[in-house]
Amino acid sequence: MKTQTEFLTLREHIRGVIVGQAELIDHILVGLLTGGHLLLEGPPGVAKTTAVKALASGVHASFQRIQFTPDLMPSDLTGSDIFDPRESRFEFSPGPLFHEIVLADEINRAPPKVQSALLEAMEEHQVTVGSTTHPLPDLFVVMATQNPLEQAGTYPLPEAQLDRFLLHVLIDYPDESEEFDILQRDRHRHFDDAPPSLETRLHPETVLQARREVAEIYMEPEVEKYIVRLVQATRRPEKWVPEWQGYIEFGASPRASLALVRSASAYAYLHGREYVVPDDVLALAPSVLRHRILPSFSARSQALNSDAIISGLLETIPVP
Repeated sequence: MKTQTEFLTLREHIRGVIVGQAELIDHILVGLLTGGHLLLEGPPGVAKTTAVKALASGVHASFQRIQFTPDLMPSDLTGSDIFDPRESRFEFSPGPLFHEIVLADEINRAPPKVQSALLEAMEEHQVTVGSTTHPLPDLFVVMATQNPLEQAGTYPLPEAQLDRFLLHVLIDYPDESEEFDILQRDRHRHFDDAPPSLETRLHPETVLQARREVAEIYMEPEVEKYIVRLVQATRRPEKWVPEWQGYIEFGASPRASLALVRSASAYAYLHGREYVVPDDVLALAPSVLRHRILPSFSARSQALNSDAIISGLLETIPVP
């Protein structure tokens, strides 16, 4: 795997910026390696935005941060046709989506019509304005953040858009030692200090080559069957846990199986292997599945959310 060393260097670069949050760092690298979009959810101040910026600083690619607000319009993302009086014709002016790494900050603050403007871009890597379709860069990936604490002035993401995110990553507060390290770093930082940087940033072609290598990671048929069995179980959990009859209104779609294969392959790549092991699937399954299943009222009345259901299925279904 020719590009693996470069990605391991990129991971160390991000670790030099972010204290702890090893799972978050691995997940954003999985997103870059697969071309999958990420939804990062956590309370304020846990390095969601900083992590994405650190990733972008290590890649020689165009980066754009978009602050989502209630007054944002779809054309503010996609761009629009602007009339050129000198040429007496309309010309397309690209919006901020026409970058390789896009940070959609606080995505749930924008109304549904703006969120839906991302659908075509995220799924088909293109934007249609009027009657013309404009392709997005090959490297294009969206990394969105949202804050679960505030409800006023926010709009829940529609299920169709949630399914287009490869991973839904939950980020928690740092532990005591990590928070002490954060405090020490801040106390010893001078205002004129430059953030740590890579001597050589990854070129987009290196990232695309790495994606091709990830696609060639070997996966045993038994592991593939385990993935299918796990996704099928989110639609009929009572097969494995009889008392969960009717606990899931909607299970994960086949897109979840594809996402789990891609994610597990990228995770194996990051850990220096040319093959996937069941532990790779177990590590990525919660982030792949949590936003793709909808617990019923009966489940919620028993204090069972999607994470609790996924955890129960992972403990029950035999691992190859």
